[in-house]
Amino acid sequence: MNSLARRAGSWLGRWLSQPHHRHGAALPTPLTLLKKALRPGDVLLVEGETRVSVAIKYLTQSTWSHAALYIGEAAGRIGPGDTPFCFVEADIIEGVRLVELAEFNGLHCRICRPVGLTDEDRQRIIDYGLARVGQQYDLKNVFDLARYLIPTPPVPQRWRRRMLSLGSGDPTRAICSTLIAQCFQSVRYPILPSIELRATDRKDCPGCIEEILRIRHHSLFVPRDFDVSPYFQVIKPTLENGFEYRRLNWADRMNEVARVEATP
Repeated sequence: MNSLARRAGSWLGRWLSQPHHRHGAALPTPLTLLKKALRPGDVLLVEGETRVSVAIKYLTQSTWSHAALYIGEAAGRIGPGDTPFCFVEADIIEGVRLVELAEFNGLHCRICRPVGLTDEDRQRIIDYGLARVGQQYDLKNVFDLARYLIPTPPVPQRWRRRMLSLGSGDPTRAICSTLIAQCFQSVRYPILPSIELRATDRKDCPGCIEEILRIRHHSLFVPRDFDVSPYFQVIKPTLENGFEYRRLNWADRMNEVARVEATP
């Protein structure tokens, strides 16, 4: 029975991983600009184009369907494209793996950077991700995959996030952001913690209110959480590279110049 379920899961995983292109308004992010802007410890959000990406974007009501942790050259390994394996990500078919920057070529991306992270904790986050490379998605758990068969299921919005975490609860059996959330939670860096307000018991400050943060379960995190988190800075590679709007080549202006030059 496990063998049959595993074969069915493998087929579902491959089907869900196939491209399912939909027209988007955002332009792909040039890899050259991404490479210049990235720093170890950054989270790269990706607008994927696979079938499972469509479902995740619907369920999270977000542009972003995938997240990967940038580790620089910490892995010490070179990929098939003769460039370093510089990202740790969770994949349905291959599980937790290392990939090159070229994996995201032609896709709309956004960099989310943790603010104030110490060098020691940054290294611990990277080590945590590297230690999980090789963990596999349990393809015999077909239920974990079947939830994505209907890209836009009629699920009330308040239940959609919960739907993503259904299943066994294993980090590699959820979407990619689960792994990234665990990396940051390993050093108690906040993403979107639950906040409880309560009165302090300080005698010198009667009536004062303090915030108590509570860690949310890692299975409830989605890629967009890094985008909306108040503790991550959004980095846009185009702006980081020295954007100058006066140097843009607008079509109407170029046509006007061409007409002037053509006038005898």
